[in-house]
Amino acid sequence: MEKIAIVGVAQTKYERRKKGEIFYDMVYEVTTKAMEDAGYTLDDIDNVITVSNDFWDGRTISCMAVQEVAGAHDKNVSTVEGDGAFGAFYGAMRVLGGFKTTLVVTHSKGSEGDSKVITNAMFDPVYHRALGLDAISSSALQAQAYMEKYGITEEQCAMVSVKNHGNAKNNPCAQLPMNITVEDVMRSRKIADPLKLLDCSPVSDGAAAIIIADKDSAKKARNTPVWIKGIAHCSDAYFLGDRDLADPRALKDAAARAYAMAGITRPRDEIDVVELYDAFSYMEPLWLEGMGFCNQGDGGRMIEKGISVKGGSLPVNPSGGVLSAHPVLTAGLARIIESTLQLRGEADERQVPGARTALAHGINGPCGQSHCVWILGRE
Repeated sequence: MEKIAIVGVAQTKYERRKKGEIFYDMVYEVTTKAMEDAGYTLDDIDNVITVSNDFWDGRTISCMAVQEVAGAHDKNVSTVEGDGAFGAFYGAMRVLGGFKTTLVVTHSKGSEGDSKVITNAMFDPVYHRALGLDAISSSALQAQAYMEKYGITEEQCAMVSVKNHGNAKNNPCAQLPMNITVEDVMRSRKIADPLKLLDCSPVSDGAAAIIIADKDSAKKARNTPVWIKGIAHCSDAYFLGDRDLADPRALKDAAARAYAMAGITRPRDEIDVVELYDAFSYMEPLWLEGMGFCNQGDGGRMIEKGISVKGGSLPVNPSGGVLSAHPVLTAGLARIIESTLQLRGEADERQVPGARTALAHGINGPCGQSHCVWILGRE
């Protein structure tokens, strides 16, 4: 693959409700900050990709409402209706296809919608929507399937919540930095068995942006470029009943292809930090298995041994992850941004010393139907 890099990043602080800010305000903030971070002006941006969703925004053709403040006037514009990691994937394709620079912008105001109603629309309208399935209840089914198949315990999942909320204390953008214990997680209100309140990510508002550039344009950037070494995505079956929810096949495929592109043969030894999409606590061990960092069924023990803590041999979500802030559509791009900051050595108190290779991850659809895996490097 030709050398392309992330040269500018920006994200808002994630909050339960940004009452005084509309989509315009958030998108303008991250667009201008990403260009400032890169040392670029609008004249340096060839094309713009906006990531939005009509259901979450509550209006038709939601992308049209933010393109002006994303600097898209008189530029080639594309839109993506899914997680920001997939929008960034498309942005990378645009640069590989001949554009010199691409700005990718995502926004989300979960506070202005009803997530149960919105995520119910993910499911088949004839057979599944009438059952009342949504993101939480379907994930509870996946968590139960995973626990029963491999003996994963609720306490092991609770350790993920403790770790990530604790990590969030070092992240000024995080929504829920907290000191909690496994007992606190276990005693928190049951949402959908076996998921409890502290196993679940919050409703969040926020926005994020990155700038992707080709090799020549990257040389002009203010900061050290972070190179995209490998990217891949894959989608599994639409119907939950057609999938083994405890076996993330799409993630295995996406990770394998991203590793191959990046020349990685021993991910556990060659990757220094992981930022993955943990909308629920059980997802961290399950996704780590799918990414090949341990054998299937060993994710819980990996958590228990402290391997994924900030000072462990494979730090996972030192930013606090999605459990600590979940702006839908933006969360996957935030994983890429956090990985970029790690590789630039600019993650402040959440910095993993000596990080040179990072994995960032986003998902689309119920129970991780689709996965997008990024391998980023300093060189």
